[in-house]
Amino acid sequence: MDQKSCTLCSGGLKGAEATFGEAAEQWGVNEVIYTFEGHKLHREKNAVFLSQQELERGDISMELASKMLNRTYYETTKIRKVLQTIFHMVNNGHQIFVIGTILEDNSVKGGTGWAVELAKLFNRPLHVFDQPRKQWFTWKENQWHEDTPVIEYNTFVGSGTRYLSDAGREAIIKLFEDSFGPKPSA
Repeated sequence: MDQKSCTLCSGGLKGAEATFGEAAEQWGVNEVIYTFEGHKLHREKNAVFLSQQELERGDISMELASKMLNRTYYETTKIRKVLQTIFHMVNNGHQIFVIGTILEDNSVKGGTGWAVELAKLFNRPLHVFDQPRKQWFTWKENQWHEDTPVIEYNTFVGSGTRYLSDAGREAIIKLFEDSFGPKPSA
């Protein structure tokens, strides 16, 4: 796959998303960051500010989101907008890569879990690097399987925890190396 024909879809937040963006930049992969007015980003290159109408296309009942993730989300405008933004990331990226923690119920900890649930719902190739286990897992046949994924589609999502470990950072770099070869020299 030619990295110059690939586009990373992300949210530009600190941790995993910023590291995905930095790797994309180093390898010459295009990057699009989905956000909304007033949202504080760590990385702002190629930011697409979604209008209220665009955000509403990704609207979801907070009750449904809470049920799908087995946790409680309170009705706040910011959380709703973040979930709506994640919809645009997953809707525009064909393959989904997430750095986080897989929980016993097969969901992923935190807001990152919404990208995972949407990827399952949209039947997208889905890969999660579980930081505590220091291992990639791919969602197949309704369960997680250990794997060593590569980027195989021209559009992909890079998302995950704000609390990126060294293992998580290394997993992102290795993903790009395995997919596109060694990091190009500057």
